[in-house]
Amino acid sequence: MPRILAFDYGTKRIGIAVTDPLQIIATGLDTVHPLDAIEYIKKYLLTEQVEAFVIGDPKQMDGSDSDSKQHAKGFSTLLKKAFPTIPQYWVDERFTSKMAQQAIMQSGLKKSDRQNKERVDTIAATIILQYFMETNRL
Repeated sequence: MPRILAFDYGTKRIGIAVTDPLQIIATGLDTVHPLDAIEYIKKYLLTEQVEAFVIGDPKQMDGSDSDSKQHAKGFSTLLKKAFPTIPQYWVDERFTSKMAQQAIMQSGLKKSDRQNKERVDTIAATIILQYFMETNRL
Protein backbone atom coordinates (compact mmCIF):
# COMPACT_ATOMS: atom_id res chain seq x y z
CA MET A 1 0.00 0.00 0.00
CA PRO A 2 1.14 3.54 -0.57
CA ARG A 3 2.05 5.76 2.34
CA ILE A 4 0.51 9.02 3.55
CA LEU A 5 2.68 12.08 4.22
CA ALA A 6 1.68 14.74 6.75
CA PHE A 7 3.03 18.24 7.17
CA ASP A 8 3.17 20.62 10.11
CA TYR A 9 3.82 23.79 8.12
CA GLY A 10 5.83 26.63 9.59
CA THR A 11 7.57 29.54 7.94
CA LYS A 12 10.92 28.39 9.37
CA ARG A 13 10.46 24.61 9.31
CA ILE A 14 8.06 21.99 8.04
CA GLY A 15 7.72 18.89 10.16
CA ILE A 16 7.05 15.80 8.05
CA ALA A 17 5.56 12.49 9.17
CA VAL A 18 4.79 9.34 7.22
CA THR A 19 2.74 6.18 7.63
CA ASP A 20 4.14 2.71 7.34
CA PRO A 21 3.15 0.92 4.09
CA LEU A 22 0.10 -0.64 5.79
CA GLN A 23 -0.99 2.78 7.10
CA ILE A 24 -1.13 1.61 10.70
CA ILE A 25 1.59 3.68 12.37
CA ALA A 26 2.57 7.33 11.93
CA THR A 27 6.27 8.09 12.32
CA GLY A 28 8.23 11.32 12.21
CA LEU A 29 10.22 11.49 8.99
CA ASP A 30 12.14 14.75 8.88
CA THR A 31 12.10 18.52 9.18
CA VAL A 32 12.88 20.68 6.16
CA HIS A 33 13.05 24.36 5.33
CA PRO A 34 9.93 25.49 3.42
CA LEU A 35 12.01 26.41 0.36
CA ASP A 36 13.39 22.85 0.23
CA ALA A 37 10.12 20.99 0.82
CA ILE A 38 9.01 20.33 -2.78
CA GLU A 39 12.43 19.04 -3.79
CA TYR A 40 12.55 16.85 -0.67
CA ILE A 41 9.14 15.36 -1.50
CA LYS A 42 10.15 14.77 -5.14
CA LYS A 43 13.18 12.77 -3.96
CA TYR A 44 11.03 10.86 -1.48
CA LEU A 45 8.55 9.93 -4.21
CA LEU A 46 11.35 8.37 -6.26
CA THR A 47 11.52 5.53 -3.74
CA GLU A 48 8.09 5.48 -2.07
CA GLN A 49 4.49 5.61 -3.26
CA VAL A 50 2.35 8.24 -1.54
CA GLU A 51 -1.44 8.09 -1.62
CA ALA A 52 -2.28 11.38 0.09
CA PHE A 53 -0.94 14.49 1.75
CA VAL A 54 -2.27 15.67 5.11
CA ILE A 55 -1.65 19.30 6.03
CA GLY A 56 -2.05 20.77 9.49
CA ASP A 57 -4.79 23.41 9.43
CA PRO A 58 -3.77 26.38 11.62
CA LYS A 59 -6.75 27.50 13.68
CA GLN A 60 -7.44 29.96 16.48
CA MET A 61 -8.99 28.75 19.72
CA ASP A 62 -12.45 29.80 18.45
CA GLY A 63 -12.03 27.68 15.30
CA SER A 64 -11.35 30.56 12.92
CA ASP A 65 -8.28 30.54 10.67
CA SER A 66 -5.07 31.73 12.29
CA ASP A 67 -2.70 34.23 10.70
CA SER A 68 -0.45 31.39 9.53
CA LYS A 69 -3.24 29.80 7.48
CA GLN A 70 -2.25 31.87 4.43
CA HIS A 71 1.23 30.34 4.54
CA ALA A 72 -0.15 26.81 4.83
CA LYS A 73 -2.50 27.54 1.90
CA GLY A 74 0.48 28.71 -0.15
CA PHE A 75 2.27 25.46 0.65
CA SER A 76 -0.86 23.54 -0.34
CA THR A 77 -0.90 25.36 -3.69
CA LEU A 78 2.74 24.44 -4.30
CA LEU A 79 1.96 20.80 -3.50
CA LYS A 80 -0.97 20.82 -5.94
CA LYS A 81 1.19 22.25 -8.72
CA ALA A 82 4.07 19.82 -8.14
CA PHE A 83 1.93 16.73 -7.40
CA PRO A 84 -1.49 17.26 -9.01
CA THR A 85 -2.59 13.63 -8.71
CA ILE A 86 -2.04 13.33 -4.95
CA PRO A 87 -5.10 14.40 -2.94
CA GLN A 88 -4.76 16.71 0.05
CA TYR A 89 -6.57 16.63 3.35
CA TRP A 90 -6.56 19.24 6.10
CA VAL A 91 -6.49 18.40 9.82
CA ASP A 92 -7.02 20.87 12.65
CA GLU A 93 -3.59 21.32 14.21
CA ARG A 94 -4.63 23.16 17.36
CA PHE A 95 -2.65 21.89 20.35
CA THR A 96 -0.37 19.61 18.30
CA SER A 97 2.77 21.58 19.17
CA LYS A 98 1.83 21.57 22.87
CA MET A 99 1.09 17.85 22.69
CA ALA A 100 4.45 17.31 20.99
CA GLN A 101 6.23 19.29 23.70
CA GLN A 102 4.49 17.24 26.40
CA ALA A 103 5.47 14.00 24.69
CA ILE A 104 9.08 15.17 24.55
CA MET A 105 9.00 16.20 28.22
CA GLN A 106 7.74 12.76 29.20
CA SER A 107 10.30 10.98 27.05
CA GLY A 108 13.16 11.46 29.48
CA LEU A 109 15.40 13.26 27.00
CA LYS A 110 18.09 15.64 28.19
CA LYS A 111 17.07 19.29 28.38
CA SER A 112 19.14 20.22 25.32
CA ASP A 113 17.40 17.50 23.29
CA ARG A 114 13.97 18.57 24.56
CA GLN A 115 14.56 22.11 23.30
CA ASN A 116 15.17 20.94 19.72
CA LYS A 117 12.41 22.74 17.77
CA GLU A 118 12.83 20.44 14.79
CA ARG A 119 11.90 17.50 16.99
CA VAL A 120 8.74 19.33 18.10
CA ASP A 121 7.74 20.00 14.47
CA THR A 122 8.28 16.37 13.44
CA ILE A 123 6.30 15.06 16.41
CA ALA A 124 3.52 17.58 15.72
CA ALA A 125 3.32 16.27 12.13
CA THR A 126 3.15 12.75 13.54
CA ILE A 127 0.26 13.72 15.81
CA ILE A 128 -1.55 15.32 12.85
CA LEU A 129 -1.07 12.17 10.79
CA GLN A 130 -2.10 9.82 13.59
CA TYR A 131 -5.29 11.81 14.13
CA PHE A 132 -6.03 11.72 10.41
CA MET A 133 -5.54 7.95 10.31
CA GLU A 134 -7.81 7.45 13.32
CA THR A 135 -10.63 9.58 11.92
CA ASN A 136 -10.37 9.02 8.14
CA ARG A 137 -9.71 5.52 6.97
CA LEU A 138 -9.03 5.90 3.24
